[in-house]
Amino acid sequence: MSETRQAATASPSGPLTGRVRVPGDKSISHRSLMLASLAVGRSRVSGLLTAEDVMATGAAMRQLGATITTGPEGDVVIDGVGLGALAEPEGVLDFGNAGTGSRLTMGIVGGHPIAATFVGDASLSRRPMGRVLDPLREMGVTVIAREGDRLPLSIKGPRTLAPIVYRLPVASAQVKSAILFAGLNAPGETTVIEPVATRDHTERMLTAFGAEIRREANADGEGMRITVAGRHPLRPCDVIVPADPSSAAFAIVAGLIVPGSELVVEDVMLNPSRTGLITTLQEMGADLTIENIRNAGGEEIGDIRVKESRLVGVTVPGSRAPSMIDEYPVLAVAAAFAEGATMMEGLDELRVKESDRLAAVAAGLEANGVVHEAGRDWLRVEGRTGSIGGGTVTTHLDHRIAMSFLVLGLAADRAVTVDDHKTIQTSFPNFMALMRDAGAEIALETA
Repeated sequence: MSETRQAATASPSGPLTGRVRVPGDKSISHRSLMLASLAVGRSRVSGLLTAEDVMATGAAMRQLGATITTGPEGDVVIDGVGLGALAEPEGVLDFGNAGTGSRLTMGIVGGHPIAATFVGDASLSRRPMGRVLDPLREMGVTVIAREGDRLPLSIKGPRTLAPIVYRLPVASAQVKSAILFAGLNAPGETTVIEPVATRDHTERMLTAFGAEIRREANADGEGMRITVAGRHPLRPCDVIVPADPSSAAFAIVAGLIVPGSELVVEDVMLNPSRTGLITTLQEMGADLTIENIRNAGGEEIGDIRVKESRLVGVTVPGSRAPSMIDEYPVLAVAAAFAEGATMMEGLDELRVKESDRLAAVAAGLEANGVVHEAGRDWLRVEGRTGSIGGGTVTTHLDHRIAMSFLVLGLAADRAVTVDDHKTIQTSFPNFMALMRDAGAEIALETA
């Protein structure tokens, strides 16, 4: 991604209306490319998110030996090489801003007796990788990294990977997935114990690709114990990618806070590990209904209808964080228009996202006159205490910060500017066009 920045400004808008379909889910898109590359044979993926993050993962899988092409109807065709047969890449694996892609691929590479160097953009290079690298080290992977386990870094998998039982210090679907992906090529069983259940896309997709995997509740009733059997060949699988609930969140919140709005967001994934925002908004009084519920590729999907609503502040428990970790920035925007205070707890993970998201959200709220308090792992937002908007938000190369505060501007009293909209390309390339078609007033800075 170019380091040249380009601002965008969202102005108070008329009603947002119509039916919108946001891009395919990023989590499913990453994992489908990875597991299809590890299967023996040909898989097809329809609805793949064609954003920079996912394209970086596709490029990495090609460098590791998979053949990936686009079919005549836009489906992506992957001819996998099979477990244990990855090629050592000739050049570096450049993941741009893709945190999920880089971390999960570290698990895949670490599970094979090959070496690879991982690089990324300025934002990704600031993000710590130790939580993924530490368990890989326990499995016998060699790591050469900068201080703080940051990119660029190189890893080399051992000839025989050691299966482990690993208890996650902090619940993280990315760390869990990296360990399970490494364990696919280890002799015996690899187990991850998570203190709180996280999104289970990896387990669902591993099952679809023929892996032997077990999920059991922990003895204390909290979290899960996930075990994968190593060296069990993966079979090819056709995958339909549903709409990304994290991307749908921006249209959903905009529809709730922009006066007179009514929007239908189509084909949204309804996996219970991803619906924390929907639950929270309903608790806040959102006029939000789910229609046309059906199944696609092992995941439940539905259409979400939202109407402008009178929201009230609530307390969001920390136990809900894993099911909505990417949605807190836009939830903070919804909270700014609610009556009373909204308290969000358990936000440790936001400190190590594309930016320190908790700090970035707090700064954006400050710039736009929203009364709030923030701590190490919590955020409290006071709704509707005065005039909102009129500020410029520093995105820190974080796509979710950019989109969240553009949504704020659509319902604010004065326009809101974000310093860089190009970072949105990493996850939601048609965000501007989709929102404008629905009636949003968003202007881009001319170069």
